[in-house]
Amino acid sequence: MRILVTGGAGFVGSHLVKQLAERGDEVCVLVRSSTDRRNLCGCSVEYIEGDLRSSETLLEAVKGCQWVFHCAADYRLWAANPQEIYDSNVQGTRSLLEACRQAGTQRVVVTSSVAAVGIPGPRQPGNEETPVSLNDMVGHYKRSKFLAEKVAMEAAQAGIPAVVVNPSTPIGDFDSKPTATGKIITDFLNGKMPAYVQTGLNLVDVRDVAKGHILAAERGQIGRRYILGGEDMTLKQILDSLAEISGLPRVNWQMPLWVAYAAAGADTFLCEKILRCAPHIPLEGVKMARKYMFFDWTRAREELGYQPGSAQEALKRAVQWFMDNGYAPITPKLAQVHKHSCLEKS
Repeated sequence: MRILVTGGAGFVGSHLVKQLAERGDEVCVLVRSSTDRRNLCGCSVEYIEGDLRSSETLLEAVKGCQWVFHCAADYRLWAANPQEIYDSNVQGTRSLLEACRQAGTQRVVVTSSVAAVGIPGPRQPGNEETPVSLNDMVGHYKRSKFLAEKVAMEAAQAGIPAVVVNPSTPIGDFDSKPTATGKIITDFLNGKMPAYVQTGLNLVDVRDVAKGHILAAERGQIGRRYILGGEDMTLKQILDSLAEISGLPRVNWQMPLWVAYAAAGADTFLCEKILRCAPHIPLEGVKMARKYMFFDWTRAREELGYQPGSAQEALKRAVQWFMDNGYAPITPKLAQVHKHSCLEKS
């Protein structure tokens, strides 16, 4: 089967591409000329250079493809020109779906995010049916994902065979950018996480998210959304797990949310108004921390057969990958584990 993956060189996309290639599919990856392709090193794929904002490129890219996975997104919590985020995430999705309609694509899986899913209350998990509106979306990224998902659902109603998946917080290897969660991990490993705030995330192995995409293409109902989640964990639990994995000290100081707000506000003002650069502590990120991002993925389990593995094992793989690739120094504990592993293999 010939398959197109947009964003295929990214974190989730590269794992999806590898799993499709292992199945024996003919995989095409839409990339820009400037895209870092290291995540796909050694993987047999066809690169198609183009841009989501170019309708002509998209028509050419989807030609002859039975399936299309739309993983590409402009994932920024801050942008000097926020319109760029909407152009890629909303208009780009609309243009790709139109190209798929014209090409007669059999199935389109649109990667949304739990950023577009509602949260019912403190520490209560949201699901696909939790009421939510555009006014509930904090920041341009969340708003763009909400609107892009709306575009996908409208396309499905108009006859385009689109299914939406909402990954929670993927973790694992090949987080080369890294993502916001990967940044939490690398900051901890580099001693830049002196405190934590009371919040929570739903962590899921990125490999399971990739599997969930394929299951959605095979079994998902057109016009339906599926949360691809894993384990609900507080930020404190995540940091404690990282301490256990790495052998580094635990983070024990809980920062009041108002302190985080003040620090983010000051940093955002300094960077935006004076330095003209992206803030180190995006205010939108702190605003998101007000809610525990916990989710229920029962629908994906029952309708797709989705069953994620251990978040702890994914954290271990992420830590090892970040250290092996120079994002953080290798700790004595991990060096010892690596040494024993090498001795056993020899």
